[in-house]
Amino acid sequence: METAEQIKETVRQKYGAIAEQPPGGPADANGCCGPTSCCGPEIESNVPIVMAQDYQELNGYVADADLGLGCGLPTQFAQIKPGDTVVDLGSGAGNDCFVARAETGETGRVIGLDMTPRMIDRARKNAKALGFTNVEFVYGDIEEMPLPENLANVVVSNCVMNLVPDKQKAFAETFRILKPGGHFSISDIVLKGELPAGLQQDAEMYVGCVSGAIQKDAYLQLVKESGFTNIQVQKEREITLPDSVLQNYLSAEEIAEYRQQDLVTPDRGIYSVTVFAQKPLVFTDIKPKEASQAASFCDPSRPGPDCCN
Repeated sequence: METAEQIKETVRQKYGAIAEQPPGGPADANGCCGPTSCCGPEIESNVPIVMAQDYQELNGYVADADLGLGCGLPTQFAQIKPGDTVVDLGSGAGNDCFVARAETGETGRVIGLDMTPRMIDRARKNAKALGFTNVEFVYGDIEEMPLPENLANVVVSNCVMNLVPDKQKAFAETFRILKPGGHFSISDIVLKGELPAGLQQDAEMYVGCVSGAIQKDAYLQLVKESGFTNIQVQKEREITLPDSVLQNYLSAEEIAEYRQQDLVTPDRGIYSVTVFAQKPLVFTDIKPKEASQAASFCDPSRPGPDCCN
């Protein structure tokens, strides 16, 4: 059983490798959306991806920032207004940040947070190439964000919370950085019913966005327990894993049993959900971080590229 830090390091290494792929190139074969992963095309038949969704019709889309690593379109549902401050958790190469920037405009501010230095570096290069002065990228951990409280009008995230070992802490941090009355729109992978142990436990599948996922009801309960209100599932769709992916984690007999159980229990499986929730205008029992911890976005002691633009 891997520790939380070991899981984070596995994710960091995999996504760091993906960040170094040439723009427009295929994602890493062992990463979240690589050819043999849960959301990538099969090598032999090149079938369409089964988890990532197409951003190309959204305003602000930047092809070089789209690594195909998501499982939804949270910015499409995020109700971003001109002038808003938006934080994207697990910002990768900047795709959702640039879409959010198209909504918040030049009077707004967009901050991407990522724990992979090479992703931060790639995102900053993309922002510089686009000439954006109100989009910035910060190195940090979602479980302990180097961001001040009451910062954001909107938080977005795409297929990242399910990778975080301590989801309760991640949602508490999301609550902390939102302004009173602010909201989030987060796309994630959740489960319904029990999955085979091979899917739940494999470290590669964890990076592939499935084994780190939890039950949908438990996920929504964590959101509620973190203090959020007006919780809504904005979109839900089932993710069907092809046999060519399952065979990396299950035997032929286990795959057959898995398919048979699908027929018996049709509501069991892997789902992409986009969840909306608000921070109340008045709230209690949420302790903000000490000012010394949240005073600055830029902490030179943290590893990674130069922290300020």
